[in-house]
Amino acid sequence: MTLDLLSIYQDLHAHPELGFQEHRTAGVVVDRLTEIGGITVTTGVGGTGVVGVLENGEGPVVWLRADMDGLPVQERTGLPYASTARATDEDGNEGPTMHACGHDIHVTWLLGALERLVATRADWSGTVVAVFQPAEEVISGARAMLDDGLVERFPTPAVVLGQHSAPAPVGVVAVGSGAVMASSDRFTVTFNGRGAHGSAPQASLDPIVTAASAVVRLQTIVSREVGPSDAGVVTVGSFHAGTRPNIIPDTAVIEISTRARNEETRARIIASIERIVRAESEAGGLGAPTIERAPGADVLVNDAEQAAVVLEAVRAVVPHAVDMESGLAMASEDVGQLATAAGAPIVYWFTGITDPELFRRGEDIPSNHSPFYAPQADTAIPVGVDALVAAARAALD
Repeated sequence: MTLDLLSIYQDLHAHPELGFQEHRTAGVVVDRLTEIGGITVTTGVGGTGVVGVLENGEGPVVWLRADMDGLPVQERTGLPYASTARATDEDGNEGPTMHACGHDIHVTWLLGALERLVATRADWSGTVVAVFQPAEEVISGARAMLDDGLVERFPTPAVVLGQHSAPAPVGVVAVGSGAVMASSDRFTVTFNGRGAHGSAPQASLDPIVTAASAVVRLQTIVSREVGPSDAGVVTVGSFHAGTRPNIIPDTAVIEISTRARNEETRARIIASIERIVRAESEAGGLGAPTIERAPGADVLVNDAEQAAVVLEAVRAVVPHAVDMESGLAMASEDVGQLATAAGAPIVYWFTGITDPELFRRGEDIPSNHSPFYAPQADTAIPVGVDALVAAARAALD
């Protein structure tokens, strides 16, 4: 039986799940792997992760990875299969969810690639390990799978491969070497002041004023401490303080995310954040701030030799495959952690999912994480499957 990949994709798109909540998605993956046959399936790896092992005689081991989680975004695509799902995130916030980053098509691509590899197993030998990873959006899923013994429990890869949907025309595949995605770090900073009545600010140590000053000062890190030829991002994405206009609160909390193109810049940005929030707290007469740093993602570095092999293989089946050259994306990914832990090279590339006609008409193209992000799935699915199979076969051969 041939998988109906378009129906699988539409079903996944209509039922997104947040990180570590991908129970239904994992169930779909398990059902489809069972339907394909010949694949040993392990569930619950790292919580909701699924690993499928396709053994086919002697030869190299290749890991193929797809992430599964959605985002807390209200879908506005107007598609007949648009998501109406809602979920509660790890912080207890309830709201709408959407596959606004293409993880639904990533899963579909990998299922389609496995089906074809099983169907053509007379033409290759080796082992394919399919890693369906949870919680990429919160940069936690790869680590969770590794902590659950991913490297120890499954065959060690000679290379780790994967692809990400991109708001580029269908038919374009971009393969880069060297640094292709930025590092990512997240901070929660609590400014510890002293509350008072709004009519008596002199009795307070106002954390809101201090936090606001820090937000402004943090914007100077990239503009004044990162070199113009380098790249970095510091974003304050949330600011929470107080409950009433006439009450000065005890604390104010900001959340910060960062990106950097190399580890030196990453370290400089982190040190600058810590220096600024401590100095602003001291300037405001507050106590020392509480700084919590969540585990982040390292710079994703494609192996140059393996990237050249992948590009050549993909070009044979996707005519518009291109060398991404130095096109570093400032978005981040945790897939590199899998390769680092396994001691293997990695190649991670980008596959277009947007109707080319939109580019010809000069229309605005929704980007990843947009509520309007909608792959042209019927044409993008075959291209992604072709690219993933070609890359896998090149590694296996």
